[in-house]
Amino acid sequence: MKKMRQCILAAISAMALLAVPVHAEEAAVHVTALKGPTAMGLVKMMDEADAGYSFEIAPSADVVAPALVKGEVDIAAVPANLASVLYNNTQGGVQVLAVNTLGVIYIVDTSGEVNSVEDLKGRTIYASGKGATPEYALDYILTGNGLDPEKDVQLEWKSEHAECLASLLSDPEGIAMLPQPFVTTAQMQNDQVRVALDLTEEWDKLQEGKEDASGLITGVAVVRTAFAEEHPDEVAAFLEGYKGSVEYVNANTAEAAELIGGFDIVPAPVAEKALPACNITFISGDEMKAKLSGYLQVLYDQNPESVGGALPGDDFYYAP
Repeated sequence: MKKMRQCILAAISAMALLAVPVHAEEAAVHVTALKGPTAMGLVKMMDEADAGYSFEIAPSADVVAPALVKGEVDIAAVPANLASVLYNNTQGGVQVLAVNTLGVIYIVDTSGEVNSVEDLKGRTIYASGKGATPEYALDYILTGNGLDPEKDVQLEWKSEHAECLASLLSDPEGIAMLPQPFVTTAQMQNDQVRVALDLTEEWDKLQEGKEDASGLITGVAVVRTAFAEEHPDEVAAFLEGYKGSVEYVNANTAEAAELIGGFDIVPAPVAEKALPACNITFISGDEMKAKLSGYLQVLYDQNPESVGGALPGDDFYYAP
């Protein structure tokens, strides 16, 4: 997170040196998405895009954030907490358009012994994402079910998801916290791997009965505020096209998986099996604000820096 913040601040400094608006003579809407589930809902739109759009799949947030800040990208699909960090570090220069991916994190095991959050007590869990949203989401769910993350479970942190997968497959009693599509990859390598808990469902259980229920959110679509103000019609057209693309992806798994593989987001065979569990969605307006603001509040309560040091204001949530 510190490295990401430094990259963003450096980009802001560079932006201040520009004498002319970026893309002043260009008509295309420049869209970037991270490789993985946050990009999957865009593929139909990407496949049918005309000259009014340029699309790029980026390997990491370290690439997307500076490009967005410098104006090289107009719209981007990014992690939900990064959207808040960008908003804070640019003094409102970024707005969120829609939630595009709900939770994609799962607890998996090979023993069949984990059937509730309470069953995690006393167990070792292989996980990656320490100091980031996976850790905060798991802590929230454990605490909400009466478990102390510091005392009741043993978290063995790995540097990346692939390490968690390797540890899980080498341990007959292994338990791991994995995102899609790594869950599907694990199941394709070992048919004993089962989804024990869906953290999105567990989050929702803790929100039952609340007036403005939040959600476990992985990704959002954001826009540069200046671009949204200067090109409201283009933003409206993008949102309409994006919503239709998400609907297509969710209704046509096999065909969408081929597109996902074709754009080198995830191999098509993995995508076809993983898509139903990737929680690709399109949520905008008041529902987006309720779900996302509550999610960011949970992260802020655990570590303010995870959302950029402060909760974003109402102007963070795009309203046409």
